[in-house]
Amino acid sequence: MDASHAHEHPDLDRCREILVQLNDYADGELGADLCRELEQHLAECPDCRAVYDTLTGTIRIYHSLRDLPLELPPGIEERLLRHITHVEK
Repeated sequence: MDASHAHEHPDLDRCREILVQLNDYADGELGADLCRELEQHLAECPDCRAVYDTLTGTIRIYHSLRDLPLELPPGIEERLLRHITHVEK
């Protein structure tokens, strides 16, 4: 990593605690005090913010795609089923 992208972590344990809570935060399942604490950390830590932005971006993409019908190329489903059946035996 070059110096222009380096970020000092004064408290890596705190970053780890935050990262564990990101899913619950994104889902709106944290209490108000924890939300404020997490938001403060995200405002001050570009690395944790990047992880959070990636997480929420992935969630948005998932939600936008889940209602689209999935069409597999011809023959793929049969090949997958043959492979799965063969592997299970």
